[in-house]
Parts: sequence; structure tokens; C-alpha cells
Amino acid sequence: MSSSFIITTSEGISQGISTVLQSIWVSSVTPVHDLDAHAIMLAAVLCLLLVAVRPVWRIARNAITIAHEGGHAVAALLTGRKLSGIQLHSDTSGVTVSYGKTQGFGYWLTCFAGYLAPALWGLGCAALVAAGYATGALWLLVILLVLMLTRIRNGYGAASVVICLIVVVALSWWGSPDMRLLAATVLAGFLLLGSIRPLAELQIQRTQGRAGQSDADQLARLTHISALLWILLWLLIALIALWHSLQWITAQAGGMSAVFSLQTLQSLLLSWR
Repeated sequence: MSSSFIITTSEGISQGISTVLQSIWVSSVTPVHDLDAHAIMLAAVLCLLLVAVRPVWRIARNAITIAHEGGHAVAALLTGRKLSGIQLHSDTSGVTVSYGKTQGFGYWLTCFAGYLAPALWGLGCAALVAAGYATGALWLLVILLVLMLTRIRNGYGAASVVICLIVVVALSWWGSPDMRLLAATVLAGFLLLGSIRPLAELQIQRTQGRAGQSDADQLARLTHISALLWILLWLLIALIALWHSLQWITAQAGGMSAVFSLQTLQSLLLSWR
């Protein structure tokens, strides 16, 4: 009788997991309607608040650090380096440890990928949102966070990733289609804008002599190209990614000039009254 109960319970669990996965798959591949101008403007305002307001940025920057260190990790694995682990710290810094040659393309790409990653993650998320797959973008983020969690090697880092996972899973599973669409759009915009501010912070730290071991300085020693030029290259890529993302997301709402207009902003403010 106990064996029968175990078998029945096991079958029930398997069926439940299958149902959940099927539901996730269906929601991920089902296109969600496009955002209107008001929703895009709201997403833009939220993104600006996350990046521009210092107390908020101090917390939100942890997500950029996760994306940054994730970029190092992916580049290390793609180039055949051995990934040892990732640490995230309470001052929003992070360390990704990988082993292999300390010169050559693999090491160069691993160093370069950190500051590049948030902009590329944001560009990819924007592409999915523009194509109607906002829910798919959120569940893809869940998968990436789970994979990253397996490589985290300190408590603060694990807590940061788990908190992000809880938030994204809650939005993806319980959020309405409109909420998921807005969340994915804010995510894309935050990653894109959030890839720019750390570059300015990095250059300020460098001028103060507090960033001698930064990715830019490591690349400068590897390539004999100025660290400032690497920072400007990251900035250029981030701006290009932001421009294309805005074009994609605003296309169905009349384009950037129609969305980011004084009339749209006034209409949004009036709707809150």
C-alpha cells in the first residue's frame, strides 16, 4: 500500500511539473500585444528613476552587476576557459574567477564582456519585447539566473540572485499580460540605461586612482590601447543598442517622436490624477 502511494505521488508530481512547464512554454511563445505610447513613456520614466535617483540606483545596480559578471562568465565558457565561480558584493562590485591563458583572444574577450553584457542583454530583451514575446524574455531571464546561481560562491551573491529570481518568477507566473509586458520593457530599458552609468563611474574612479585593476585597465595592459578608449567603445556600443531598442519598441506606437513627446507625457500625468 505504501508503494502504491509513493508511485501515485510520484506520478502526481511528474504530472504537475509537466503542466507547469507546458504553461510556461505556452505563455512564452504566445505573442503579447504591443505597448501603447503611454505604457512606453511610463516604462521610460521608471527606468530613468532606477538609474538616476542615487538611493534607488544603489540597490538597482546589483542587477547590473549580475548582468556584468554573467557576461564575464559566458565569455569565459565560450572561449574554453574554466569557470571557477562568481562573487557579488554588497558594494555592488563583483568578481568572476576563471582559469586559462592570461593572454590571447579568450582572456581578452572575457575581460571585454563584462561592461558589454548589460547592453547586450538589454538589446536582446528589447528584441523579444518588440516581437511580442515579453513573457518569453522573463522566463529566459529566469533560466539564466538559475544557471548563474549554480556558479555563485558567496552568501550575498546567492541572496541577490535569489531575490531577483523570486521577483521575476512572480511577475512571469502571476502577473497579467499587461504587467509582464511592462516589466519586460522596464527590464530592457534598465539594462540599457544601466550599462551607461557604470562607465561614467568607472572613469571617475580612474581619475581618482581607485580603479587600477578595472576591466578597462586590464585590457589596456593586454592590448596597449588606452583604457579610456575601451570605456568609450563600451559607451558607443551601449548607445547604439539603446537607439535600436527604442526604435524597435516604439515602432508600433508611432515611433520615438510620437512616444517621447510632451503631449504623451502630459496625457500620462493627467491619467494619474
